[in-house]
Amino acid sequence: MKTVRLSPADNVVTAIAPLQVGDDGATQLIPRGHKMASAPIPRGAPVYKYAQVIGYAAEDIAEGAHVHTHNLEFRAVDQQYEFATNLRPVAPAETPDTFMGYRRDTGRVGTRNYIAVLTSVNCSATAARMIAGHFTPERLADYPNVDGVTAFVHGTGCGMAGDGDGFEALQRVMWGYARNPNVGAVLMAGLGCEMNQIDWLVEAYGLKPGPLFQTMNIQDVGGLRKTVELGIQKIEAMLPLVNAATRTPCPVSELMVALQCGGSDAWSGITANPALGHAVDLLVAQGGTGVLAETPEIYGAEHLLTARATSTEVGEKLIGLIRWWEDYTARNKGSMDNNPSPGNKKGGLTTILEKSLGAAAKGGTTPLTGVYKYAEPVTAPGFAFMDSPGYDPASVTGQIASGCNLVAFTTGRGSAFGAKPSPSMKIATNTEMYNRMTEDMDIDAGRILSGAATVQEVGREIYEMWLRVASGEATKSEEQGLGDYEFVPWQIGAVM
Repeated sequence: MKTVRLSPADNVVTAIAPLQVGDDGATQLIPRGHKMASAPIPRGAPVYKYAQVIGYAAEDIAEGAHVHTHNLEFRAVDQQYEFATNLRPVAPAETPDTFMGYRRDTGRVGTRNYIAVLTSVNCSATAARMIAGHFTPERLADYPNVDGVTAFVHGTGCGMAGDGDGFEALQRVMWGYARNPNVGAVLMAGLGCEMNQIDWLVEAYGLKPGPLFQTMNIQDVGGLRKTVELGIQKIEAMLPLVNAATRTPCPVSELMVALQCGGSDAWSGITANPALGHAVDLLVAQGGTGVLAETPEIYGAEHLLTARATSTEVGEKLIGLIRWWEDYTARNKGSMDNNPSPGNKKGGLTTILEKSLGAAAKGGTTPLTGVYKYAEPVTAPGFAFMDSPGYDPASVTGQIASGCNLVAFTTGRGSAFGAKPSPSMKIATNTEMYNRMTEDMDIDAGRILSGAATVQEVGREIYEMWLRVASGEATKSEEQGLGDYEFVPWQIGAVM
């Protein structure tokens, strides 16, 4: 067989290999990863994959025909929501696992030990990069416990309202990075006259200046050159203090993993995402936390998550996010179905509904314990959801700000992504891409499709790699130096 059927209820199958006319009943050439009708589908009838509706036939579709963008149309979802009807709590693990992490004074645990140079506004971005750039590997050689000095710069911070969603989201991101357990010390640099005042952030979030948390403004210091010189001096004083941190055995309950996908294809929902979901179940059994995000990419699958919500309140928060996104896209003359990229479609995905059903599998099967704003601290252990765009850098930035100290990133087309300060592990959905981009991919989930491994076996492999990476093993993205340009706070609202 060259096709796979994901549910008996489906009226399409997916091509494991390119189909020629006659292969498995194909009446047309069908690319690998694309769908073939396994029964006649009348015009207007729903098309089912994963036993869920992924769209509607735009014309009569004959059995054996190629089903894709030319004959499958999107319609907005009109779901009937249930709450707490599919609760499957995982049994606590009999044997507690540990990793070697950095226990902070706050009680939280880091998997890395960075010094962060944060900017309040784009106007201080150059100063921040110059300060961080001074600390080359050679200059850090005497501080083996310091993973690096990294500038987190962005393109906003002024020309914005001084309150509302956009301002609050940016402040949550800055606060979240300053408090992320993978950050051992912070230098916050501003211009001085921007809307996003550092003093307001310090006051609003209770940040306390001290040896490991320093602030400065270019206008107060006396210009760019003096700011760079002062910033270098401040970090030089921080280095021995941050280097004094050492790894100690810590319970896996201290791990919070950002669940992310990018460059998805037809195999994402069949191999890598379900395997990642199984790893999340193993993590939750240890008391840890998995954080799903990308609200537009669960559109059409949110009813599966509300049924897993621990309460009606948690489920309604998720529905509220869906309604906000429907309004947001309508205001901007867009559609929720704009989300599948050209690469997604080339890989076999047709509508956002199909993409979402596969993406939601990253969250495993355990109850949904909380729904959070973008970059809001995740406080309840277990499986959680954080609002964000589908744009990977903006989404991961929010997850790290929410407290994630690891990132798990599935990809089918191949995504060269990495984040700091939280290390990113990449999971390939298919072996062909894994072999082509072996320097970027950490795990090959394509073995599930070939029968060389099960979803559970690859999930266990992902989980065990989390423990090694959390203890200091470098991911492929870290080895290649990714993460300095992937800090992208979600910019919400008007630019003025």
